[in-house]
Amino acid sequence: MARGNGSAPFLISGGGIGGLIAAYALAQKGFPVRLFEQADEFREVGAGIQLGPNIFRMLEKIGLKDAVLADAHVPPAQEMRDALTGKLITAVPLSEAFQKRFGNQPYAVTHRADIHGTFLKACQDNDLITLETSRRVEDYTDHGDRVTVRLNNGEQVEGRALIGADGMWSNTRERIVNDGKPRVSGHIAYRAVLRRDQVPDDLWRPEVVLWAGPRTHFVHYPLRRGELFNLVAVFHSDHYEEGWDAEGSKDLLWQHFKMQVPEVLRLLERIETWRMWVLCDREPVKNWTQGNVTLLGDAAHPMLQYLAQGACMATEDAVVLADKIAAKPNDVKAAFLDYQQERYLRTARVQIMARVYGEFYHARGPAAELRDMMLAGRSEEASYDGIAWLYGGP
Repeated sequence: MARGNGSAPFLISGGGIGGLIAAYALAQKGFPVRLFEQADEFREVGAGIQLGPNIFRMLEKIGLKDAVLADAHVPPAQEMRDALTGKLITAVPLSEAFQKRFGNQPYAVTHRADIHGTFLKACQDNDLITLETSRRVEDYTDHGDRVTVRLNNGEQVEGRALIGADGMWSNTRERIVNDGKPRVSGHIAYRAVLRRDQVPDDLWRPEVVLWAGPRTHFVHYPLRRGELFNLVAVFHSDHYEEGWDAEGSKDLLWQHFKMQVPEVLRLLERIETWRMWVLCDREPVKNWTQGNVTLLGDAAHPMLQYLAQGACMATEDAVVLADKIAAKPNDVKAAFLDYQQERYLRTARVQIMARVYGEFYHARGPAAELRDMMLAGRSEEASYDGIAWLYGGP
């Protein structure tokens, strides 16, 4: 029998990847959920994302692994190359040995819209989940045994507890943490997607390839079973304080990449319009819970993209949170604290290490030479050891 029968629903603010997977994980445990998305429809902005074994371990647990893999591309390897010389710096095979090392879980890449759509359909097909668009949680009141949220249309909704999955600029976080605006990293990401027929055969690669340059990097990999080709160019710039899915200047991009190898330049030249993001994060915090209210995903621990773990950490959060609530269904406050206790150090490590990897990828001069020397000749097993803390969790 459903645990939620006759009880107030859990309320979730935000219908992105984290909010949807939290709703689904809770419903699987028998809890009713009511989710509010501020946009007029459920959609995901962006292009490709990378999915490590740690997210597939969580997806397998809740029965969505195969559905996500159906739209994904499983690359044979990750490569890092020198963007000025073309030299291979290191390669990490993602073959059978990799999957065996990490619990028979793959490394895959997928389109954000595809994984978001998979989670959305799973929620739509579950009778315990109510999804509402054009609804933003403006404020809330914690009564001790329940919460009431006030929506942007003036409606007040009562629930058992509130989960803020409302992203980096979360107003739920503002009430709990009150740490102001996100930290602007000084890094800019340009993103674009090409069709397979727009990519010359000699430039098409099945691997995830990262071209590391001074204060830049460029990543490309296939999407949607090879039908698309995802490109991300990142560079340092202090020109922007904010920007999210805005049109990017090709001239500015070219200033940072014009000295790089022909393979990089030929791909960059094929893009007519780039979408730009100013990369931001926040300092890790130990507490993101207050009574019957907690945070999840980017609302709790926004991170830079350099470990490709934003969606992975949000999914881990959601599954752990549902497990903790199921373990203490009559004490949500304690369950929220148990969830936070299990998650805060792991997510803080990812936040901090993402910054480190950004500097690592963008190294110049002797720092770049040292990086290349450290990675040269590294064995397959040593490569796996270096990422075991991340892919072997949570």
